Order: sequence, then C-alpha cells, then structure tokens
Amino acid sequence: MYHHPITLPLTQQSRFHCHQEHPRSFARNRAMDPFAHFGILVPTMPPDSPAPPPSPRDRREFYRITVSIPICLQQETDTTEPTLVERSVNLSGGGIGVTLNQPFQENAVLTCTLLLPGQVVFKSALEVLRIDTIPYPRDTYRLHARFIHMTTDNREQLIRSILQFQREHLSKHYSA
Repeated sequence: MYHHPITLPLTQQSRFHCHQEHPRSFARNRAMDPFAHFGILVPTMPPDSPAPPPSPRDRREFYRITVSIPICLQQETDTTEPTLVERSVNLSGGGIGVTLNQPFQENAVLTCTLLLPGQVVFKSALEVLRIDTIPYPRDTYRLHARFIHMTTDNREQLIRSILQFQREHLSKHYSA
C-alpha cells in the first residue's frame, strides 16, 4: 500500500499520523481495521511574540553570590566612621540582600561600605527596595537594596571581587 505525505494548511499541521495517509483512504482503512491507525497530536505553538519584560522584583541583571564579608550600612546623612561587621551578604553587581537587626525605610538611601578581597574598601549608595520582617529571632529584618549612582569603575571592581569570591569557592569545594 502506497502512502504519500499530506500537505495541510498551517492551522492543521499540528496533527500527524504514524503513517501519513490521504484523507479519503483514512476512512476506508479505519473501516477495515479500527486499530490500524494511531494518531499523534502535536500541539502547535503560537507564533513568536516578545515575552513580557520581567518585573523589577524578578529581574536579575548580574550574577549573585552569597558570601560572608565585613559590611556597614548607614543612613546617607550619617557622617560617622563606618563600623564593619561580618555578615552573610547576597551580593551582585546590581545590589545586595542582607539580614539585619535594624529596620530601614523603603526607598531610603543608604551608604554601603564593604571590605572586599585584598582589604579593598568599597563604598556605594544603596536604595532600599524592600524590607522583610523575619519572625525569628525577634527584631530581625531582610533588606533588599540596589546600588545607585555607582560609577562604571566601581561596578567593575565589585564584579571582579564577586568573580574572585566564586573562584575561591570553586577552588575550595571542587578542586582535586
């Protein structure tokens, strides 16, 4: 029995059969043996359309790593010498996430001071995006903030440090 491929309009091309048949022979063969034909449905995909942009909350522009480093967050107007305290910081070239014992207001502008590898002191302004209360221990908050007014040189320095943290982590945990 000879079967030739069928050409269907695009809207019907989502239905394929294990052996392509002419539509008139399908009914005749089906009458002879109802189990001779097994259809495979392949869902059609909608035409390519641009994906909606991610919300600012979901957007991740830079690689992130969680490291334990000395950090100090102060109100932008606070001119006292920063006191660095070692904390676990989720750090990227775009911002930070850190757990603190003091709340800050959303949209507040802070000065962030970090001690990066090689004893490099890094300072930048941060805008608080949100603050989440952590139920235990009491008076604990998770701060999410983005760097603002950062020079290209400062951002590159921060990204180099993040890559160095990653190299150290990989070397420590995956070297033979």
